[in-house]
Amino acid sequence: MNVITPPDPARHPFLTGKPKRLFIDGKWVEAASGKTFDTLNPSTGSVLASVAEGDAEDIGRAVEAARRAFDGPWRRFKPFERQNLLLKLADLVERHFEELAALDTLDMGAPISRTRASRLRALGMLRYYAGQATAIHGETIENSLPGDYVSFTLKEPVGVVGAIIPWNGPLTATIWKIGPALATGCTVVLKPAEEAPLTSLRLAELCQEAGVPPGVVNVVTGYGETAGAALAGHPDVDKVAFTGSHLTGQKIIQASAGNLKRVSLELGGKSPDVVFADADLDAAVPGAGMAVFANSGQICSAGTRLFVEQAIYEEFTARVAAYGKTLRVGNSSDPETQVGPLVSPEQLDRVTGYLAIGRQEGARPLSGGERLTDGDLAQGYFVPPTVFADVRDEMRIAQEEIFGPVISAIPFTDVDEVIERANRTSFGLGSGVWTQDVSRAHKLARSLRAGSVWVNCYQAMDPAVPFGGYKMSGYGRESGKQHVEEYLNVKAVWIKTG
Repeated sequence: MNVITPPDPARHPFLTGKPKRLFIDGKWVEAASGKTFDTLNPSTGSVLASVAEGDAEDIGRAVEAARRAFDGPWRRFKPFERQNLLLKLADLVERHFEELAALDTLDMGAPISRTRASRLRALGMLRYYAGQATAIHGETIENSLPGDYVSFTLKEPVGVVGAIIPWNGPLTATIWKIGPALATGCTVVLKPAEEAPLTSLRLAELCQEAGVPPGVVNVVTGYGETAGAALAGHPDVDKVAFTGSHLTGQKIIQASAGNLKRVSLELGGKSPDVVFADADLDAAVPGAGMAVFANSGQICSAGTRLFVEQAIYEEFTARVAAYGKTLRVGNSSDPETQVGPLVSPEQLDRVTGYLAIGRQEGARPLSGGERLTDGDLAQGYFVPPTVFADVRDEMRIAQEEIFGPVISAIPFTDVDEVIERANRTSFGLGSGVWTQDVSRAHKLARSLRAGSVWVNCYQAMDPAVPFGGYKMSGYGRESGKQHVEEYLNVKAVWIKTG
């Protein structure tokens, strides 16, 4: 076997030197307050770096820079010039990808095998958005007014975008926000999650190296209650693009009311994953398992409500639990690790709290169910793959987003019954169906109220295919041409020619 040396925090080039500063108007600057905060390695609990703690004053400086850039030279960039910038950035990301993957692994705890596997997705997104930069166009529309009128539409950039991203995939989350902004001619102020800000800062360096003009991309690190709230409510921000919890999403909607800014929200989920007795169980067992255990369950569309047809319920849940026990839990920098730590002590408390709630409500743990504290794991934030059986729809572990490697397994007997129960949630982000019956697969694909339906697979994603939610999982789409439209205004033009 070809063993790859795991990243060493002490040797990572981005983790040396002084505290990490803010990136505003093409310059690296201190926070106005002079404050910093530490970002931790969740595998060990040790400090990786000190980072500038930006606040409302810093957000104001960044928004001013973004507005100047939007009204200045950036507005005169042609589509092919924006395309070339994105292609240069993609080449730089490709050249430095191992370093970026290691930063994600060290800062938020995803196994290095997972962050390395995101290479195709990260590069694919940048190059997809580069292609979209030259595909933006309006329409000539035949109108029915008497006389001679020509009517057509123009597509124009929204303006200054406030982007707020989560910690569960910093590299791809950052690209998901700056990619469409650069493609459409918007400018962006990015506020990374305080739990894992390092990759976003490194990407800002690469944007600078690619030739992105000052003020077009700005990165302000800090806390959600201060920097994030200031960005969401800033009167000179034209759009907020947010990924995170539905509770924060509601606050952002309220904050947007001041200037009625455009808002797109990719929020949480409690996604159903439905397994029928005729499914290929050898594929469905690992598929349903990794729909939750991947990234330690810290994925908004994780298939955490596992509906299993009664005829195979005991067999299937036992097999998923056994599969989870085969997965290697450990330091995220170890190439052999399959399940890493949770991101923070706060997230650990949240997940272990739900483990206790599940047992109190009468759910039966088939595997996991307790924090791991053996040996080196004691210093990190580790919870093993956990499967709860005997779960009822009304239990909190079946209704509330846990954001950990925890499956709630629920039996069902009838197709129409499981459709109704699967939709009995306030969320609607992802869903899965495992069956060899094509008619049944189509019926569920049309009936499940979710933004994505995966049949005989889970979490398949592509830059050209839109992703987003129904209900409390938010609105707007990321990826696909629909994502680019979120960053554009449509202007109607009328010319009387007679």
